Amino acid sequence: MGDLTGRTALVTGASRGIGRAIAERLAADGARVAVHHGAGPGDDLDAKETVEGILARGGDAFAVAAEFGPPGDVDRLFDGLLGGLSEPRLDILVNNAAIPDVPGPPEDITPERFDRLMAVNARAPLFTVRRALPLIPDGGRIVNISTGLTRFANPREVMQTMSKAALEMVTLHFARHLGPRGITVNTVAPGVVDTGDPALADPGLRAALSGLSAFGRLGEPDDIAGVVAFLASSDARWITGAWIDATGGTLLG
Repeated sequence: MGDLTGRTALVTGASRGIGRAIAERLAADGARVAVHHGAGPGDDLDAKETVEGILARGGDAFAVAAEFGPPGDVDRLFDGLLGGLSEPRLDILVNNAAIPDVPGPPEDITPERFDRLMAVNARAPLFTVRRALPLIPDGGRIVNISTGLTRFANPREVMQTMSKAALEMVTLHFARHLGPRGITVNTVAPGVVDTGDPALADPGLRAALSGLSAFGRLGEPDDIAGVVAFLASSDARWITGAWIDATGGTLLG
């Protein structure tokens, strides 16, 4: 795995779950990590805990607050990011922040819920990439966290999946646009990951979801963080525009 010493990274939605694991892994590999969090209940405390854990293990990190969705969200993100960096340089950008939707019949979808999902899950990452471009040096890395749901039909999650499919287009088109600069842009698509959701404490549900994976278990945040760390390394220099199946073999049939 490539050594990230001397590089800077921004991980959005890094206060808990997959984002926290990614921030911890990139810091363990040597990067100085900006741990972004929103304004949800406990987000600031969780981000503080993430940063303190990284520092306690000898890493380097700082927290950045910005609620995605309202006007000026990306500006606030970069104000905080630049305030924590010694120089205006961002080597690694991981667009992980997202909000879920409540699964339900397609007949129950609403314009308000759709607009909120698209604002956070698609628009914010798009304009985060746009704002980051002057800061990313040649050879930089962008990783977008999507979902395996974009590869099969689940009508109860149509809006959530649409927002993530839009994010995948950010990967595809910016990979082509940034290729001449040696900047790679890739998508990582997790399956069912145990991020502490209380619903997964139900033994029956847990067993059913575990059975979807070829490995017979739920994913762990570290499983996804390892894939991202590889894509952030120099070893992944010849991979761009890719959709990386990180579902644990869920899509094998």
